[in-house]
Amino acid sequence: MSGGKEQQAAGPRWTQTWLGGARSAGADLGRPGERLGLPENGSGAIASYGRRVIALFLDWGLSALVAGLLARTLDWSAPQRSLLTLVVFGIQAWVLTATIGTTAGKRLCGIRVIRLDGRPVGFLMGFARSLLLLLVIPALIWDRDYRGLHDRASNTAVVNV
Repeated sequence: MSGGKEQQAAGPRWTQTWLGGARSAGADLGRPGERLGLPENGSGAIASYGRRVIALFLDWGLSALVAGLLARTLDWSAPQRSLLTLVVFGIQAWVLTATIGTTAGKRLCGIRVIRLDGRPVGFLMGFARSLLLLLVIPALIWDRDYRGLHDRASNTAVVNV
């Protein structure tokens, strides 16, 4: 009996630290964007997952619409239309992010892409970000600032407008 009380006084059991994640182990992770010097709320704060997912679906839907119209005039098959949708999505993500920092879906959701050094995203970083986004997996690996590997590679973050 007394052994159990001594363990509790010394701290959490080792299973409580790794099963509960970093916070239960005492790691202070802070809020998303804090390490980057971004505000907690409002304009310039890190955008939420929900807004990003909605923007992604809107961009994909618009790309599918454009690809469908193009493929119909060219009389392409369904697999060709699917590939064309991916190409249209990649091009619009690259060009729009590089030039104005936002895509149509992001604009409708009130978010945009910024470079952390304050410069415009530009064509080179926009291309790297879009290429990694098309590979899907890099975009699914996030850090505590809600930045995927595609954002980390291009030194960007997605923020509220």
